Amino acid sequence: MSAVVELIEPTEDLTGYCRHLGQKAREASRSLATARGAQKNGWLLHAAENLGKHIPTLIEANARDVSANEATLSSAQVDRLRLTPDRIRAAAEGLREVAALPDPVGRVLDSNVRPNGLQVHKVGVPLGVIFFVYESRPNVTVDAAGLCVKSGNAIILRGGKEALHTNVALHALLQESLAPFDLPKEAVQLVATIDRAAVGHLLRLNQYIDLAIPRGGESLIRRVAAEATMPVLKHFNGNCHVYVDASADLDMAQRIVVNAKCQRPGVCNAAESLLVHRDVAVEFLPRAARALRQRGVELRGCPATCDLVADAKPATEEDYAMEFLDLILSVKVVDSLDAAIDHIDRYGSKHTEAIIARDLEAAQRFTTGVDSSAVLVNASTRFNDGYEFGLGAEIGISTDKFHARGPCGLQELTTYKYVVHGHGQIRGE
Repeated sequence: MSAVVELIEPTEDLTGYCRHLGQKAREASRSLATARGAQKNGWLLHAAENLGKHIPTLIEANARDVSANEATLSSAQVDRLRLTPDRIRAAAEGLREVAALPDPVGRVLDSNVRPNGLQVHKVGVPLGVIFFVYESRPNVTVDAAGLCVKSGNAIILRGGKEALHTNVALHALLQESLAPFDLPKEAVQLVATIDRAAVGHLLRLNQYIDLAIPRGGESLIRRVAAEATMPVLKHFNGNCHVYVDASADLDMAQRIVVNAKCQRPGVCNAAESLLVHRDVAVEFLPRAARALRQRGVELRGCPATCDLVADAKPATEEDYAMEFLDLILSVKVVDSLDAAIDHIDRYGSKHTEAIIARDLEAAQRFTTGVDSSAVLVNASTRFNDGYEFGLGAEIGISTDKFHARGPCGLQELTTYKYVVHGHGQIRGE
């Protein structure tokens, strides 16, 4: 394996370079739109096999990135950056899962025959060219490329500088797997500079790029949303809540809270806030605090929380709105289910919320009352994920309501057009 991307210096012609990327992606998207499912699936399976064969090379490239950045990153950020053999194998399995899914291109979404005999079909088609801007988590390089090619889209990848060596190595494997299946190598391109100005140039190329998808910190996402001249699929942050209802099984609640906060605290679907009904707070909070403390979690709570948990710190308004992405959890004791919903409405980010409850009516009120891309009952917030929802993988989670919401997989990377068949009909006056 050899890296096929040659890094360019910031002093070179960035405008021309970015325009070239866009033009080549647009050309590749036309070929991908008509590619057969067997071609795309063949590439996915071959790329998955390629990843498995080159685990040592990928680990070596990733180690260079981790070594260069771990002094300036938090432990959670280093975890996001790090590749392990298991994570590489999981990324490869994600490609296989995508290959096994139905091809969304050409599917008939709706069909009807008009009184005049016209046959009207609503047919799934690719979006075209996706510009994917992301930070850390180099495994999403694989997920994004797999989903875009399977859905008939060309992709321009722009990873963070902290994962540069890893992304170059991953891109080389993905791109060299395209040719055996007669797919254009420009279907998967990597921006070969760490100059941040390249992002701005690409965001102005709406004549080539159909959709921008930022994935990373809030400042990156807000920059993309502000500068893009094409639609943006996004969520700004993931302030996710777990609400422990008065009817909750407290053993279950403790397991879920610990998992939601601690399993991977640096990801967008990790819990950042815990809400506990006053009727169970005295029993639940001290035991939950002990379990969380054993995992190194710092609690920042309301006065009632601080009374029940001696080492909890007083929470501020900013804490309740914060996406910590670290082993920190805001906590509030609430008087009712409605108060929990009101709190989420005020401070939440419409990403992921969970209720722990045995009362089915309470669970139903929560799922209908909370405005969020995913609402879970008696399960960890960590399940809001494309792979876990059966999408094979995801390119991101959207909190928007048009055109996609929640984990975005193959279906969300397509649109539709109307294909109409007639036999000589003309429209009268």
